[in-house]
Amino acid sequence: MAAPATWPGADGAPISCREKLKVLAENHRELAQVMQDAFEDALLMGVDEAAMRDILTRLVAELPSPKRRG
Repeated sequence: MAAPATWPGADGAPISCREKLKVLAENHRELAQVMQDAFEDALLMGVDEAAMRDILTRLVAELPSPKRRG
């Protein structure tokens, strides 16, 4: 699971700061591994693959935005 080639900023322009790109790539790698592990564990424990994909998709969709916090 490769990280995106570019990370779009809030203004639509790609993020170009090397340190930010380094952190984003590291976060992507770590998250991909954790999600893969959780996915595999669920399937090994008998969870339906399509259902687990839906669960993970909903989890991401329901993440609270730090921009919406008081």
